[in-house]
Amino acid sequence: MAGASSGPAVLAIDQGTTSSRAIVFDRAGGIVATAQQPLPQHFPRDGWVEQDPEDIWRTVLETARQAIAGAEARGFALAAVGIVNQRETTVLWERGTGRPVHNAIVWQDRRGADRCRELVESGAAPAIRRATGLVPDSYFSATKLEWLLNHVDGASAAAENGALAFGTVDSFLLWRLTGGAAHATDATNASRTMLFDIEAQAWDEALCGEFGVPAPVLPEVRDSAGAFGVTDPALFGAAIPVTGIAGDQQAALVGQGCLTPGMAKSTYGTGCFILVNAGRERPEPGEGILATVAWRLGGETVYAVEGAIFNAGTAVQWLRDGLGVIGESAASEALAAGLPGNEGVYLVPAFTGLGAPWWDAGARGGLFGLTRDTGAAHLARAALEACGYQTADLLDAMGGAEGARLREFEAGRLRADGGMAANDWLMQFVADIAGAPVERPAVTETTALGAALLAGVGAGLYGSLDEAVAAAWRPDRIFAPSMPADRRKALLAGWRAAVDRVRSGA
Repeated sequence: MAGASSGPAVLAIDQGTTSSRAIVFDRAGGIVATAQQPLPQHFPRDGWVEQDPEDIWRTVLETARQAIAGAEARGFALAAVGIVNQRETTVLWERGTGRPVHNAIVWQDRRGADRCRELVESGAAPAIRRATGLVPDSYFSATKLEWLLNHVDGASAAAENGALAFGTVDSFLLWRLTGGAAHATDATNASRTMLFDIEAQAWDEALCGEFGVPAPVLPEVRDSAGAFGVTDPALFGAAIPVTGIAGDQQAALVGQGCLTPGMAKSTYGTGCFILVNAGRERPEPGEGILATVAWRLGGETVYAVEGAIFNAGTAVQWLRDGLGVIGESAASEALAAGLPGNEGVYLVPAFTGLGAPWWDAGARGGLFGLTRDTGAAHLARAALEACGYQTADLLDAMGGAEGARLREFEAGRLRADGGMAANDWLMQFVADIAGAPVERPAVTETTALGAALLAGVGAGLYGSLDEAVAAAWRPDRIFAPSMPADRRKALLAGWRAAVDRVRSGA
């Protein structure tokens, strides 16, 4: 959607797992200007995933400058900056120089799996869940930071004396944007570290002690909208207030307008993440489902229930880049639609283990049901279907979670976004296999939009989050389920049999 001809605008810095984007939105949620660059990933060992923080910073800075120039050329004045980021990815840097002491350890990284297994075996899991709402898993930041402090020469001592700063990607970017003036994060990102008490809204001393994390290395935790600092004028030619920060999935919940308890969204990108607004009382979800912070405004916390799938779009990327069976990701839609059924072919994309509701770090991917007739179309369809099956698994697991039952969703709908939401075939399959209508918004860049709306609230462009969503969110299409119940049951049975075969305990 095009923006208006001029007026105030907000820059959303959307730093994701595989790319960095900068999108300028007008007050009505219209996209004024955008820029994007790919972000390299490094895989030093099996299950290890890293990124160079300097690549993160370079791509953010270059795309932000391009988007700002495009917006200014159209007569827009930048009023604020919002940051949305890949969550859990861990950066450790020198306070004196801003230089990272190691590559960033990406959220997908599994090097902490053995440590988490030890925590479970020692009986620490219930205490971790009580404090953080999370399960012990190397997905979260705590074991990543512990590894850095233990494996980078001198890092532990330097952290103790305040010479190092830890942060998720938002904190690192805020530090760089403000020229080192601000070392802070917001409550949504803090809630993904496995070090933060989501009820007390404070760093948990016991957990910090467990992982050897000294207090001086931690960022200040602030509301998701408010004054975080101003950008160094040398970066963009002016000092621009940074007034909104949120982790990508929580930002998408805002960008999807899920402000009422029971409303849910599912984001299909590198991974797939379902979040349900759980209101102002901390929820107690069922096994394998997480409790987390949705946002914090004016010191008041809104919670969410979350299911996290580690690999969604990565399955299609694997077909494109790893196997070369498709030329571009968008080709998967036509290939899948060209088959009358999956013909028994299932792909379980457990490339970096299985997330919710299994939390099996030792699982690895599997491809089942192959015959001599299996071709590229079957693989493409299996990759897309895996997104739908995993969505259905999460919704089933959430069925027992207080405040997160599907029947409580507004109009029974699941709001879908992310890059894969543009795939009509996938959205229809999700609706069919989940047995629930899927609603797609007019602006599918909801992570960036959510950051822009939070920043707009923080900068006073909107009087409230409700006003911001009312101004910016619009529907595009609803996909209604039409698959016969017996067909749905048979497909899910085949999928779950495939999952059982890749489980590490199988």
